[in-house]
Amino acid sequence: MSEKELDNELEDENELVELVDEEGKIVNCKLLDVTEYKGVKYALLLAAEPNEDIAEDEVMIFVYNEEAGTLDTIEDENLLNEVFDFYIKETEGEADLDDNGLEN
Repeated sequence: MSEKELDNELEDENELVELVDEEGKIVNCKLLDVTEYKGVKYALLLAAEPNEDIAEDEVMIFVYNEEAGTLDTIEDENLLNEVFDFYIKETEGEADLDDNGLEN
């Protein structure tokens, strides 16, 4: 996948992103969101189809490397938890806003 294709896919939350797992199998994912935490962009993905290795509601988080147009894995479990907790808090705040960006 080219850098431009990845950039376009990450702009459209309805598009599928193809990942290749450790065994070389393609895993189709849906983009949940892109969030910025401590100056770094992260892509949050969900499996787009049933998968024996990934739970239906499991969120996969990758570093979004804009320059290279890649999604890079994160080995640090603490960082994954921090990014996920930040995302949850960020989206809870958005849920309290109406369509005009005003608090309900």
